[in-house]
Amino acid sequence: MADPKLKEALKNGEFILAPGVFDLISALIADTMNFKALYVTGYGTVASYLGLPDAGIATYRDMVERIGQIVKRTTTPVIADADTGYGGLLNVRHTVQGYEAAGVTAIQIEDQEFPKKCGHTPNRRVVPLDDMLRKIQVAVDSRQSNDFLVIARTDARTALGLDEAIRRGQAFAKAGADIVFIESPESVEEMQAIAQAINAPLFANMVNGGRTPLLAASTLHKMGYSVAIHPTIGFLAAGAALRNAYGDLLKNGETSASVDLYPFAEFSQLLGFQEVWDFEKKYAEVR
Repeated sequence: MADPKLKEALKNGEFILAPGVFDLISALIADTMNFKALYVTGYGTVASYLGLPDAGIATYRDMVERIGQIVKRTTTPVIADADTGYGGLLNVRHTVQGYEAAGVTAIQIEDQEFPKKCGHTPNRRVVPLDDMLRKIQVAVDSRQSNDFLVIARTDARTALGLDEAIRRGQAFAKAGADIVFIESPESVEEMQAIAQAINAPLFANMVNGGRTPLLAASTLHKMGYSVAIHPTIGFLAAGAALRNAYGDLLKNGETSASVDLYPFAEFSQLLGFQEVWDFEKKYAEVR
C-alpha cells in the first residue's frame, strides 16, 4: 500500500530529497537515515541485477520483483522507476497495479519510445504527446489509492528542445500527473524556466556526471522544485569503494588500514541477524 506521508509532505510544501538505491544493501542503509523517500533507480537496478545498460533490456517482471523486495524490507516511502510502462496502454495499467500492489508509493513513467535509454545518454526519442497523455490517464485511472502518486517524465529536452519539454510538462500536469519531471535540463537558467512555466510539483534529477547542474536541495526548493533524486550516488560510491578495496587486496595480499570498511557486526545487525540469533536462542532446545 502506498505510504500517505509522501503526498502529505508535498501538500505541506516540504522538500523531498531521495537517494538512489539499487539493491537491498543500498536500500537497507538508506532506510536508516531519515530520508523522506527512497528512489529505486532503473539504471542502478539493471546494472546490479543484469550487469547491462539501462536501455530497455530489463522487463516489468525483472523490476517489480526487486522493487517489491526493497519495499518489503524498508519503511521509507519508495519512488520507483517504471521506464515507459513496459509497453502500451494495457501494459501501463498492469505496471501501475503491480507497482502499487508491491507497496510502491510513487511511480515514474516517461514518454520515450521503446526501447528506452538512460535519460542522460544520447539518441533518446519521444512518442507523440497524445500517446503519453493517454498513458498518464490510464495510470491515474488504474491506481487504487490516491496516495499512490504518478510522476510523468518527458525526455523531449535533449532531442526537441526546452520549449517542447515545457509544453509537454504543462500538458502532463493538466492530464492529472501528480508530479512533473522534465528530464536533463542543461543549465540553471533552464531549470528556472521550467519552474516558472509549470504549475505543478516538480521533480529534479541530480545525476553525478550528467547533463543537469547539481544543485543543493535548498536551492532547488527555493527555485520551485518539490522533489530531488540522486539516482547515481549509491552505485557510483559503491563502485569506487569496491575498486579501492579489491585493488588494495590485490596489491597487498590482505586488506590494509587504508580501506574503510563497514563494521561486520553492524552489517550483520543491519541485515537482521539479531532476529535469527534470538530465534535460535529461544528454540534451540526444541526438538
